[in-house]
Amino acid sequence: MKLARSREPGDRERLLTGIIDLCEAGQASGEPTHPDIQALLNSIFMTLVVEAERDIRHRLAERLADADWAPSALINIMALDEIEIARPIIARSPVLQDHDLIRLLVQATLEHQIEIARRPRLPGAVVEAIIERDEPAVLTALASNETAEISPAAMGQLVERSRDVVALRSPLARHPKLSTDLAEQLYLLVGRALRDTLMSRFNLDSGKMQTAVDDALRAAHRGDSDEDIAPVEQDEDREEMERSLIEKLDSAGQLRPGYLLRVLRESRLQLFVMALARLGKFESAQVRRAIDSSRPELLALACSAVGIDRSVFPTILEHVRQLNGGRPGGGEEGVRRAASAFGPFTPDIAGMAFRQAVGQV
Repeated sequence: MKLARSREPGDRERLLTGIIDLCEAGQASGEPTHPDIQALLNSIFMTLVVEAERDIRHRLAERLADADWAPSALINIMALDEIEIARPIIARSPVLQDHDLIRLLVQATLEHQIEIARRPRLPGAVVEAIIERDEPAVLTALASNETAEISPAAMGQLVERSRDVVALRSPLARHPKLSTDLAEQLYLLVGRALRDTLMSRFNLDSGKMQTAVDDALRAAHRGDSDEDIAPVEQDEDREEMERSLIEKLDSAGQLRPGYLLRVLRESRLQLFVMALARLGKFESAQVRRAIDSSRPELLALACSAVGIDRSVFPTILEHVRQLNGGRPGGGEEGVRRAASAFGPFTPDIAGMAFRQAVGQV
């Protein structure tokens, strides 16, 4: 009672820890918890956790992540907390049911959705919900989850989606549920290294696959390729060529902010990412996180840091959204927020703000 009356964070944490200890001891005894006691515990937990400080909630999440006795309402609230707190709950809590995870896919942030896709032994119903939502970053996390219950049909959908989402190809090529037929389809989409992986893993007929590659290339060059045959992309080779191009332009003093809009008009999003990163001395992964987020103000900060004018940014944002599945999100409200990134401060300050903000995405 003394701890309960105290407003000190340390006392609140000791009270929560004591209650958890009692609950765990009760579970160890094997005796079922009386419904009235369970209802009281639920109320206590909800009251204390809502008022708890961030560090306490973080430690509590780690403690409750494996507890099958934890109140469902509490676990669902903690799963919606900021991602560092929600992560162990989403990854491990046995309390979260299929419908809870599907609801989180709708309500939570992109980071939460990615953690759901990574959850071990993810049920088939949740897998189908992820594929239906068609968020590239979440699909990529799902493709990397080798324990998820991905049906042959769902695997086929992921391979088909990899025609447009390059990041899917590498995890799919190594996925234990990839079939030989799907491996042959994937072979036409990947670069040299992944082709070698597929060839070795599935013992593919090299002559047959080379013929398929040649046919796809000829069809692509003629411009009459069937919908079922995607043009072959030497992704790894192309990425290296684009990186070399950016380096040469930079060394020659020809890499300027205006180049960013030019490559976007040519529908070359990856080249835009590399060029923006080079101009701002950012990492390409930081720029990629910014354009995949729901916060266009992050991209605005990066553009401000390299000298892009406020009046040009809406055009850049429109092009990026068209090439990146509507991301960065945020709608018109996001555009208004992004305008504040072009404030009365120097490019150096904008660059520092970008690095700090994108590190929290």
